[in-house]
Amino acid sequence: MSKSYKENQPISAKNFMDEFRRYQKGSVSRRHFLGITGLGTAMAVLGTAVPGLATRDAHAFGDVGNKMILSTWPNYHNPVNIEEFTKTTGVNIQVNAFGSNEEMLAKLQAGGAGWDVFVPTNYTLSTYVELGLIQELDLSRIPNYDPNTQNPTFAGPATINGKVYAIPKNWGTTGFVLNTDKIKSGPKSWKDFFDVTMGAGSGHTIVHDYQLTTIGAALCALGFSFNSVDQGELAQAEKLLIASKPHLFAITSDYQPGMRSGDAWMSICWTGDGKQLHTDMPEMSYVVASDGGELWSDFYAVPTDAPHLDAAYAFLNYMQDPYIQARDFESHGYPTSDSRVDAMLPADIVNDPILYPAKELMSGLEFGAAKTLTDPGRAEVIARFKSA
Repeated sequence: MSKSYKENQPISAKNFMDEFRRYQKGSVSRRHFLGITGLGTAMAVLGTAVPGLATRDAHAFGDVGNKMILSTWPNYHNPVNIEEFTKTTGVNIQVNAFGSNEEMLAKLQAGGAGWDVFVPTNYTLSTYVELGLIQELDLSRIPNYDPNTQNPTFAGPATINGKVYAIPKNWGTTGFVLNTDKIKSGPKSWKDFFDVTMGAGSGHTIVHDYQLTTIGAALCALGFSFNSVDQGELAQAEKLLIASKPHLFAITSDYQPGMRSGDAWMSICWTGDGKQLHTDMPEMSYVVASDGGELWSDFYAVPTDAPHLDAAYAFLNYMQDPYIQARDFESHGYPTSDSRVDAMLPADIVNDPILYPAKELMSGLEFGAAKTLTDPGRAEVIARFKSA
């Protein structure tokens, strides 16, 4: 145990982050971590350190049932937060991991999903609203959510026709990660990505099982828009993807295992995964491509037919607590749109070029467009690519 502070005694925000990193690495036990960083104590310290930090009790939920289903992305939640929510409320969370927004949409459209909360990406929200698949949120039931602390660039898509249908989770970029011990040529663009895939990195590249990012990468490599639905441009992207397929290691959105094992040397990658891989394996380098790509924001939303609505709102309120968001961030490495959380983070995180890329790189990125979610041309391209 650290000599500078003891269990059940207040600690600084910096010491809290240090202890969390130790817990992530397995250097200390869960008991030690929870004892050192008890929620009430840590919130008291952070509330003093950060002006304006909400002091309301995020855990005074009452009786909200004993079950909830969360559908989300891989490697996207801090297990400590999930465990603490269950311990505090008695709500057991079943977590379903999905690889694409198309998969999420298809599941909800089929009916009977039984989800209470799910995590869609910005460009899909208008489609969910048009189809009547998500409900307008009652913000009075989410007092920890403060719209005034949100960056409108990332939070804005949740408001449609003046109504709020979702609340922000995280934002990031879509680039690629490479093992610099294996690939020494220093690819900087999507054109480089496919050249290496079909050259020195043959047999060791992963692309997503997700049309938006995989087709988008091919389009950018050819000098087109990430969101293009032009049939001629899609035909060229399909040709590039099919030419690269014999050289791929896998087509999957759960690419960390392949990169960690050393079987894969390069993969299309989201920000947080790039940060996780680089932290654990410094030879892993995350690249925001110089020829474009995706800027995205994810949200928490509630399906129209959510069976455990009280538990869903309790979970949303819990996850909007700035302390809980910061703890989530420390686990997966995806930035939030909440300025209260940014104020808690150490300078080395706020200045991390993986998480907060240079403006010149950000300026070339595009938010996904709603038209790409249901465009039949893109759906056909990804289907032919997978079956080729």
